[in-house]
Amino acid sequence: MTATSPGHVVRVAGPVVTASGLQETLLYNVVRVGRRQLIGEVIRLEEHEAIIQVYEDTSGLEIGSEVVDTGSPLEIELGPGLLTNTFDGVQRPLATLAAIGEDPHGEAFLRRGVAVAALDRERLWEFRPRVTEGDRVVPGDVLGTLQETRAIEHRVLVAPGRGGTVTAAATGGIRLEDPAVFIDGSPHPLVSTWPVRKPRPVARWLDPAAPLVTGQRVIDTLFPIARGGSATIPGGFGTGKTVQEQALAKWAEADVIVYIGCGERGNELAEVLQDFPMLIDPRTGTSLMDRTILIANTSNMPVAAREASIYTGITIAEYYRDQGYHVALMADSTSRWGEALREVSSRLEEMPGEEGYPAYLPSRLAEFYERAGTVECLGSGAREGSVSVIGAVSPPGGDFSEPVTQYSLRLAGTFWALDTNLARRRHFPAIHWTRSYTLYDLGTWFNSHIAGDWAEQRSWAHQILGEEEELQNIVRLLGADVLAAGERVVFQVGRMLREDFLQQSAYDEIDAFCPLEKQYWMLKVIRHAAGCMRAAVDRDVDIEQVVSIGAMEEVARMRNWLPAETVERADALMRRIDRELAGL
Repeated sequence: MTATSPGHVVRVAGPVVTASGLQETLLYNVVRVGRRQLIGEVIRLEEHEAIIQVYEDTSGLEIGSEVVDTGSPLEIELGPGLLTNTFDGVQRPLATLAAIGEDPHGEAFLRRGVAVAALDRERLWEFRPRVTEGDRVVPGDVLGTLQETRAIEHRVLVAPGRGGTVTAAATGGIRLEDPAVFIDGSPHPLVSTWPVRKPRPVARWLDPAAPLVTGQRVIDTLFPIARGGSATIPGGFGTGKTVQEQALAKWAEADVIVYIGCGERGNELAEVLQDFPMLIDPRTGTSLMDRTILIANTSNMPVAAREASIYTGITIAEYYRDQGYHVALMADSTSRWGEALREVSSRLEEMPGEEGYPAYLPSRLAEFYERAGTVECLGSGAREGSVSVIGAVSPPGGDFSEPVTQYSLRLAGTFWALDTNLARRRHFPAIHWTRSYTLYDLGTWFNSHIAGDWAEQRSWAHQILGEEEELQNIVRLLGADVLAAGERVVFQVGRMLREDFLQQSAYDEIDAFCPLEKQYWMLKVIRHAAGCMRAAVDRDVDIEQVVSIGAMEEVARMRNWLPAETVERADALMRRIDRELAGL
């Protein structure tokens, strides 16, 4: 706490509190409000008053209550112990808050005004120094390492703005606040703090050149996201946004996962909190929580904390990026975050913009999405890291023309449009193949790492799906009988692409994750089948005979192939298609 004299409350409007007497406070400083010491943040300064958004329930707050300025902005703690943890929007560990809940019947409620450390101060970490006395270090250099979880080695870095000569280095078991290294005689502990609204510095921003592999066929093949890129998933109620984000969190090839439940229903977040510790990480064979951080801010929690949860999550993601890790951040959902901005803005009596959202909504969204990227980290080594941001959007009534969706479209590099009609037909993932797009050109990477004709096959699939969409409109009006023989082939191949390739079960043990090589061979089989079908129809073979051969049934079962046997089975299936169609 600072020595400045406290102010007092003069007005309370929901989460927005007006205080006078804080002449020396700065914008975005954290304050403590009332006898319960509620956490708040200064969001506007007027001539004699400070406007504060409080991150906790303000019920019972009185006019004249004391307001104390802490003298610093909203900061979070960064250090070992973040992984496997679950925090609220302002980085208070929920397990600790539940343990000190105030309910007399044993149910876990969050007590207001509780100040608890985000990270365990008593735990010993086995620190292994990488520097010795006399070494010169600069910001971002690795001072030492420790095993944070079974999956992740934590790298202790020289903090931004620090540097100098190492005068001593610890080894063995130390606590968070113990000095790991002395630089020019000053201690450098394991834990540090960082203001959440300030992006962490990097040496250089890099162009995204590799995909973030998700194991979802419709994404990796048709609409890939770059590692260090950004994507938005808008969709109406019941289209599978949350399931899709959870599937990406489970299967995306990222070193660290930061999952932000921002304003979602409590039962959905409870399911996440129960499921994630039970999931086995396919990369390590250990619990997925060993490389996951959860930030939970449910719809019944204070609205102002939703905004903070987004910044808290992206700052943690940048911290692991700076260690040289690839981080995937899932925000579910940015619509609830926008609604929080709108509610606070209305309490401030600001001039509303489109649909009541504040005029600064686009700039706030841009501040969030622009913190994604692939970077060359600070420090002496050639260390690279990335933050990939995937934000779900919940447009009211599935209306993609509403502001949050439209602004997200302009900012994100990939757009996965969830379609209500597909969801009603039980087609999941319900990502529509003609309304979605990606701005990332990753064809060169796929051609060099997977197969030389990957980009060509992807273009073919896009073309067939587009043509089949047009034919669907004709069939709805006039019936399938009006289609020419070649158009009927396109119609059937489009159906195969939709049902046998794009559909994928998030709950199937084999089909939940599809490696890139398997995706390539599945698509190659369908394209080969399309060529053979067209050749058979050109010989005047009836299309009904063509689609009824036994080999076509095996095409529908390709998703159940084990990855190790894909190449052999695909080659055998293509030969079988040749043989059976040639005999018609």
